[in-house]
Amino acid sequence: MTSTFVLDHQLEESSFFIEDWDLCRVALKSDKTWPWLYLVPRRKDIREIYDMAVADQEQLIREISRASRALKDTYSPEKINTAALGNMVPQLHVHVFARFTDDPAWPKPVWAVQQNEIPYTDSEAKTEIQKLKNCFGRMRDTLTVSKDAGR
Repeated sequence: MTSTFVLDHQLEESSFFIEDWDLCRVALKSDKTWPWLYLVPRRKDIREIYDMAVADQEQLIREISRASRALKDTYSPEKINTAALGNMVPQLHVHVFARFTDDPAWPKPVWAVQQNEIPYTDSEAKTEIQKLKNCFGRMRDTLTVSKDAGR
């Protein structure tokens, strides 16, 4: 699966790798205006969700939910936004990001407000990535415990 996967250069240059899940590469967008994740299915030549196998579509929804829950648990936002646009970058990727009532675009879509991105320093990115990895780990641990309890 991953041997043919190549992350689009625009996504790679605008984000920090966090980890690979069953389907998606998970990355932190390098803009500290909003806590923002990219989920990129590690499938070759996929542009739209409907281009994926049904099982991958279902897995994508699970991973979007996991990313959304992690952002909610880590940052306590007012709302989680999710989008798969692909107008600028043709490789299928899903934006999952936290919104706050005091963010620069609230309550409008983030793309409706033109502003310069504020990149993370390497140190800030490492801190945010560690927070998210810790949350992902707790979520995995909870899932493992709940599966074991059902046996």
